[in-house]
Amino acid sequence: MKIITLLTDFGMKDAYAGIMKGVILSINPNAAIVDITHTVEAQDIREGAFLVHENYRWFPAGTVHIAVVDPTVGSARRPIIILSHNHIFVGPDNGIFSLVMGETPFAHVIENPEFMLPTVSSTFHGRDIFSPVAAHLSKGELPVAFGRQIDDPVCLGGLLPITEGEVLKGKVVRFDRFGNGITNISEDTLRGFAKGISFKVEIGAMSFSNISASYYENDFTCLFGSSGYLEFGYFKGSFQDKVGATKDDEVKVFKVNSR
Repeated sequence: MKIITLLTDFGMKDAYAGIMKGVILSINPNAAIVDITHTVEAQDIREGAFLVHENYRWFPAGTVHIAVVDPTVGSARRPIIILSHNHIFVGPDNGIFSLVMGETPFAHVIENPEFMLPTVSSTFHGRDIFSPVAAHLSKGELPVAFGRQIDDPVCLGGLLPITEGEVLKGKVVRFDRFGNGITNISEDTLRGFAKGISFKVEIGAMSFSNISASYYENDFTCLFGSSGYLEFGYFKGSFQDKVGATKDDEVKVFKVNSR
């Protein structure tokens, strides 16, 4: 049994995600399909990129991951397959796989019509290209069968935090169901920056000198969430709503002895 995961911005009102599953199962009835989420903010490729990176690692090697956040569907953007970290990623070549590609990505363009549906619409490549391709991959087809290898898949800039002098600068990249603000600063990045000394975290007018272990410890908390990234929460409420936080809000980390 092969696992295929689905991550999209399709939402749950329409049948798009269900149709993709039908296509997959028509080709490989033995596939195990897992929904990661269908509530990526509409057309937000960057949020999709972070969610792909956060979630793929919890699945066995060889899992096929479909990710579709595709505002330019029907354009000249390429459909691609990427092999990385012993996983297979299928989706649009628009940067959604930026955080899982590595420095030397092994990628193929999907161009062989044998592995697509007979009629390919200009608006639903999730159904007509990505689902059948993933299904065939799950049955053992090799990426080379789908099209030529490429060395230039799109990689988005500005996803990772940067260090400027004695300040580590990141940003809020998404909000979860509870309104917690999740940043692009991983625990490893922050610990590597601080190098064992005390630090202070600032977002807007708020400042945190301690990293909490969980959400209940204070009204407002700064902690490393289960995704491994620094995040901000408000106990029994939404940090996003309470402070009016938005995506791309700047987050700064200062070494205490540098201020």
